[in-house]
Amino acid sequence: MTAITKLAAGQQAPGFTLPDAAGREVSLADFRGRRVVVYFYPKAATPGCTTEACDFRDSLDALNAAGVSVIGVSPDPVEDIRAFADDFSLTFPLLADDGAAVAREWGAWGEKVVGGEVREGILRSTAVVSPEGVVESIEYGVQADGHVAELRTRLGL
Repeated sequence: MTAITKLAAGQQAPGFTLPDAAGREVSLADFRGRRVVVYFYPKAATPGCTTEACDFRDSLDALNAAGVSVIGVSPDPVEDIRAFADDFSLTFPLLADDGAAVAREWGAWGEKVVGGEVREGILRSTAVVSPEGVVESIEYGVQADGHVAELRTRLGL
């Protein structure tokens, strides 16, 4: 396995431009001037990823009212994230990181145990990026259930 460097608070967030569920290019730079939560999830429409995405969806009004945007990133193809967004009424950007290059750059890739097997893949991870593009906080290997509530508490929302 290739060693992946994890990001830390205080670092400049690596920029990216990826297609969203409609195939439009979305860049991290588009969110300058706002805090943004960038979260990495392994696979659209799986139980944990659905729980996490729906928690973000259900918290979106409170997050947006506090000036916080949300972006979800997975290695799924555009067609899969489009279906995921449509099936669960997800109105925040979901981005297709084909080949997981952005996940690797953000440290959200590594070994994990799936069904008793060690595999390489996306580590469920969440970063909060400042309006200036600096990582305020980043967590790797978070649990899908309850994570958004914990994040809201930390953000004072």
